[in-house]
Amino acid sequence: MENILECKNLCKSFGKKQILRDVSFSIAEGDILAFIGPNGSGKTTTIKLILGLQRIDSGSVLINGHDITMEYVKAIEKVGSIVENPDSYMYLTGWQNLRMVANCYKHITDEQIREIVKYVGLENRINDKVSKYSLGMRQRLGIARALINKPNILILDEPTNGLDPEGIRDLRDLLKKLASDGMGILISSHNLAELDSFCNKVCIINSGVIVEASEVKEFKKNENRVIFVVSDTSNLEIKEAKEIKKNSFVVNATPDAVAKIIKKLVKNKIDIYEVRKDELTLEEAFLKKTGGKHD
Repeated sequence: MENILECKNLCKSFGKKQILRDVSFSIAEGDILAFIGPNGSGKTTTIKLILGLQRIDSGSVLINGHDITMEYVKAIEKVGSIVENPDSYMYLTGWQNLRMVANCYKHITDEQIREIVKYVGLENRINDKVSKYSLGMRQRLGIARALINKPNILILDEPTNGLDPEGIRDLRDLLKKLASDGMGILISSHNLAELDSFCNKVCIINSGVIVEASEVKEFKKNENRVIFVVSDTSNLEIKEAKEIKKNSFVVNATPDAVAKIIKKLVKNKIDIYEVRKDELTLEEAFLKKTGGKHD
């Protein structure tokens, strides 16, 4: 798949303080990239450079093949974004808010707006004043606004702030739906447990430097730790075993060593219910990579 967004060797300084150093990562169609790092790590600055809101000192941002500095209008025309809680006119209806945004573009019809409203699940409340919306509904309205220009990349900065569990679930389901339809999504958030449930890529930034950019599954791999769930461990004679409980134990072992352990368990007539690789959570992997720094 082609990359929709490419950040190459981005550098940014304010005065004598360098904020970003050679920041590089990419997003392809259907990717949901978790962009995470401690406060002050450079996340928001990177997002502002991507959106053309701050000048790039060196490096480049390509969106759909267009350079954000050299071809700003072309680069930004297929980008939707939400920075924290999206502002709406509270005294207007959801529909009136969307119509105002649509008026900033050419040839956006009411029918197209209705399709977007249905897509984000607001068709039953779109004619209510925004002041009557829950925070989750306002967030969905914000995404509807971001979709007005038919973007193929969506950039979200802390979109789950203040949302209750139901609102977070609705937002997660909507983002998964957008990605399945081919949109690339960059999402910056401190809610790592939630990102863990739907992001397929992760990019870690710390002190303005990319620590790692990879698939989430690769990022969360925990070396060779393997968990065995068995019928009984009271007569266990596996020298590699540790963290031994009544019906489980953990080993650090290669695939060949795991096969030998399985044979030994069978020989000792210990039933094996499950053998699985131990996987870190996104938060555990993040803390491991950044030396325990988290907000």
